[in-house]
Amino acid sequence: MTTTEVKNPVHLQWGFIAMVAAGGVFGALARYGLGLAIPAPGAWPLPTLVINLSGALALGALLEGLSRRGPDVGNRRVLRLALGTGFLGAYTTYSTLALDAVHLFTAGAGTAAAGYLAASLLGGAAATTAGIWLGAWHHRRATGRRP
Repeated sequence: MTTTEVKNPVHLQWGFIAMVAAGGVFGALARYGLGLAIPAPGAWPLPTLVINLSGALALGALLEGLSRRGPDVGNRRVLRLALGTGFLGAYTTYSTLALDAVHLFTAGAGTAAAGYLAASLLGGAAATTAGIWLGAWHHRRATGRRP
């Protein structure tokens, strides 16, 4: 390949598309399994909240850890696409969060719906921040570097 040739962008390369799809299959299966295993007290959507918060934490840690190890190439790109975009993209679910909130509102549980939305959105931001902190902490620990 000469320097004037341009590769297809990542989202148009079949190998990367397959990695995202494979990760997505496992992420959706994990979400489904946890959704069955976690109880929903009084029809309150605890399973979706736990899944989304844990996914936000994991995604923050993954992306921070990968970014501290170098550019988005090679194995780092494969991990980001398979685990971040594929697995965690399918594991977390904004659509179910929105649907759960609508169900709570239409059932007359406006306070519960507002609390659920606040816990999901603010908790998601906090979980992502904690994941970033954990990823940075792990990197410092593994490399012996100080901030």
